[in-house]
Amino acid sequence: MLKFLLVSILTIASISLWGQELRCNVNVSSSRIEGTNKQIFESMRTDIYEFMNNRKWSDNVFSVDERIECNIFIQITQQISADEFSGTMQVQLNRPVFNSSYKTSILNLKDNDIQFRYVEFQPMEFDETGNSNPLTNILAFYANIILGFDFDTFSPLGGSSCFQKARNIVNRSQNAREKGWRAFEGNYNRFWLIENLTNTTYSPFRELLYRYHRLGFDILSEQLDMGRSEIADALKSMQVLYRSKPDTYINRIFFDSKSDELVSLFSKGSADEKGRVMTILTECDPSNSGKYEKILEQKIF
Repeated sequence: MLKFLLVSILTIASISLWGQELRCNVNVSSSRIEGTNKQIFESMRTDIYEFMNNRKWSDNVFSVDERIECNIFIQITQQISADEFSGTMQVQLNRPVFNSSYKTSILNLKDNDIQFRYVEFQPMEFDETGNSNPLTNILAFYANIILGFDFDTFSPLGGSSCFQKARNIVNRSQNAREKGWRAFEGNYNRFWLIENLTNTTYSPFRELLYRYHRLGFDILSEQLDMGRSEIADALKSMQVLYRSKPDTYINRIFFDSKSDELVSLFSKGSADEKGRVMTILTECDPSNSGKYEKILEQKIF
């Protein structure tokens, strides 16, 4: 009987390890807050960690080793009341490259409009039909953004269902008291992020995610020149989008996460390839034009 019970417990534990998609590292900093109980921020970190990692966000089934690596860093800048806080949130997503120990950065964005209530020891619940909890709304939004970006890198437009869930959260939050959900509150917020990702006008960007990662980076270990050539060609999509819509959030997100990687990759390309890529990068990401000059510095012998 005891043996049967032990096997049952192990079986249930094993099943629970399958399904959840995220391996999300969470850090909450309260260094800017003085004269308050710091334990509440450790409890906050633990609750956010469990909320992100112990919830099933999609219909996909993941093993432990397949979970998606991501990071959330919350900087609390103001304690408005005993249970209300504001600050910023950094969201990062990395993806393993096939047949390599290298992990490529897909997302590295900062949300400057985080405001929420948190009550220690109170369960964190997410309402899929309302917007009663600002903190879980934000976390669920970015959980779906993370999944959508990751899925898009493995299959063309593979993240559509996740992006639609994120869009639903934005739609339900239009009357929220907190900032970040509406079009008129800035060009780089949650509204414009999901608008870019679900508007078919910008679908070439999502197709780029697949070509860049699955058809480019995933074959670099075996076919370096072919993979790099595919990435160079895929970058033309960003150039087309930039010329029609130069101030899009997705353009900023892409180059914030990829600029260093692009320098490293194309520094080893041919002179012709370097020239073509430099034209695209300096046009689409002028703020990093000095960084891209390094592509031309390394000579190919």
